[in-house]
Amino acid sequence: MWMYSRKILWFTGLIALALSFMARADERPNILILFADDHAYDALHAHGNSVVKTPHLDKLVERGVSFSHAYNSGAWNGAVCMASRRMLMTGKQVWGASKFNVATAVNNREMLPQRIADAGYDTYYAGKWHVGPQVFCEKTWGNTRNIRPGMPNQTKARYERDFTPGRDTWDPADPDFQGFWKGGKHWSEVLADDAELFFEQVKKSEKPFCMMLAFNAPHDPRQAPQAFQDLYPYDTIPVPDNFLSEYPYDLKEKKIRDEMLAPFPRTKHSVQVNQSEYYALVSHMDAQIGKILAHLEASGKAENTYIIFTADHGLGCGQHGLLGKQNMYDHSVRVPFIVVGPKLPAGKTVRSPIYLQSAMATALELSGAKKPEGLEFESFLPLIHADTRMRDIYSSYCDSQRMVTDGRWKYISYPLLSQDLLIDLRADPSEKKNLSKNPEYQSVLETMQAKLKQQMLAMQDPMDLDNPAESYAKFGPQRAKKKKKSSGH
Repeated sequence: MWMYSRKILWFTGLIALALSFMARADERPNILILFADDHAYDALHAHGNSVVKTPHLDKLVERGVSFSHAYNSGAWNGAVCMASRRMLMTGKQVWGASKFNVATAVNNREMLPQRIADAGYDTYYAGKWHVGPQVFCEKTWGNTRNIRPGMPNQTKARYERDFTPGRDTWDPADPDFQGFWKGGKHWSEVLADDAELFFEQVKKSEKPFCMMLAFNAPHDPRQAPQAFQDLYPYDTIPVPDNFLSEYPYDLKEKKIRDEMLAPFPRTKHSVQVNQSEYYALVSHMDAQIGKILAHLEASGKAENTYIIFTADHGLGCGQHGLLGKQNMYDHSVRVPFIVVGPKLPAGKTVRSPIYLQSAMATALELSGAKKPEGLEFESFLPLIHADTRMRDIYSSYCDSQRMVTDGRWKYISYPLLSQDLLIDLRADPSEKKNLSKNPEYQSVLETMQAKLKQQMLAMQDPMDLDNPAESYAKFGPQRAKKKKKSSGH
């Protein structure tokens, strides 16, 4: 009898220990990734933009950590957002991601969200996907709703728009133009509704969750309800200090969709209109983020949740004479990156540069999933408490543009044009002055050129800067597709 009692006690203890481990596993943090489309770093009130109104994102900045230098490392075609998102989901840097077989990875459960799910997480996704067919999203994430294409429904009226005051018949607040209203309700609002339904599921589960809510905003056609458009009358919007009527170098991108959102040459009025409608959509998205965060609070899971807000890339929107993101200026390659979470400091800014794709790499680490071989992005968590500020950042665009920055200096190469740009970011944050021909800065130029070559080697970049014409052919199908017609999502 005594031996029997001991066995019962031992068995009971074993069950208790198992339950203890299960409870500990359930204490792993939740992860909520809020992902914007075309959101530049400076399109945020808390980042020093006194015009745009982003109260909910500003509160996240106050509550958590902002990485002031988060970058996208480029694209192999005009759809920069597609490249950015593929890197995010696969953990592969730009040129590795360009050759990565997503279909095989999805079927083999090698996508990073799948690895997080296999580590014991419930996973959720809604909104813009753009990493292959919709079925890839459904297989990559456990729970999905309203998976959206690369951009909202486009309308001919937006591209035929006459920006002459008094002749403009486009109304960014009119649902009859469809776009963001295709289906009857603004897509950003639908995403907030999807989040509410997801959090109802979260309440009922004991498992931790990883959720990604991907806005199409503030991508064109930039449409927001009238109340948000009224915040930004066209003639009150300041013209960017780096405004140009036309970009001085022919990058062969004039016919890409993004650059056709205003006529050539650019007028100050057309830029004010684009900026106004951009800000209105940013503010409308911010309001939906407020609703999403309220749903998180109501779920009872907020205290143990990491919230990450970032975007796939930025946008020119009239700066340097550019409307799109197919360029190497900070307004297009640099994004907001805000993190709020358990035991993180409040109101801190980290200047150590990172790639925005570290968001998913960090989610992988937080989940406790095994780090896969070949993961090329690092967790940002160590930098929060050890802001080293020492790292070279690389970015690229097709065969026509390359960039490296060390935080102080930026070097841009247009290899097919034999054109160099050297910019002192500290003295010239608007990137207006090219110092590459100034004899005083030749040693800096040579140093930055060497840094770019080092980064290109590390990234397995197919471009040879010393023989750009010969390496042109290495881009094969990407260049051929781009020549036809690039959508530039």
